[in-house]
Amino acid sequence: MQSDVLKQIIEITEKFSSEAGSFELGSDEVYIYNPLQYAWDMHRKYLELAASHRIRVLFLGMNPGPFGMMQTGVPFGEINAVKSYLKLDGEVGKPQREHPKRPVEGLMIKRSEISGKRLWGLFAERYPKCEDLFSEHTVFNYCPLGFLTGTKSAKNLAMDLLPAQERIRLEQSCDEYLSKVVRILEPKTLIGVGKYAEKKMISLFGDGDYQIFSIIHPSPGNPQANRDWDKKTAQKLFDFGVWR
Repeated sequence: MQSDVLKQIIEITEKFSSEAGSFELGSDEVYIYNPLQYAWDMHRKYLELAASHRIRVLFLGMNPGPFGMMQTGVPFGEINAVKSYLKLDGEVGKPQREHPKRPVEGLMIKRSEISGKRLWGLFAERYPKCEDLFSEHTVFNYCPLGFLTGTKSAKNLAMDLLPAQERIRLEQSCDEYLSKVVRILEPKTLIGVGKYAEKKMISLFGDGDYQIFSIIHPSPGNPQANRDWDKKTAQKLFDFGVWR
């Protein structure tokens, strides 16, 4: 039987998925992936695991990566973490328009997403059973959409590089969803995985009774993350009293 918290989270996430699914850039030069639609089975199972009750700490990422959530429907969804740590299994379909260089392989993907490997690896070291992690923590993304350039490189496009008018419209929907998530789950500590997510939470919740800060984004494209990321991140969580 679903808890009232989970029921509310699923309802607002389905609405959010529909709103995000109508987002367009007016150009074929960018491919838009919405894993909340084509990987909804996996994402719903993730919510059942990670958002079924009120929590103390919410970690927030920016948006899906091509080898993580775009493939698995799970935030920072590195394939081995999804299978071995979260122990999730389910159906993954295809986006409406798929970049030929970035096909969605779902749980059959062989490539590891480093950001997710680092983040979930840190959690697994502290909480060997994911149920213990989710008793007080959860992980969400600010935006459900992934963006790939139409070039042969299929480069992952950060949200802040989208055209301003379209980006602002998308951010309004993301702000509304995040506000509802926080209202329902009632976390007191909000942690941005990277500065972008931290700034978004400060803009929405900075006047409230929340502890808000960020950890270094674990992407290998971030030079700060490529040396002792796990130790530096764990130390910050201890320093801020998140972990004891």
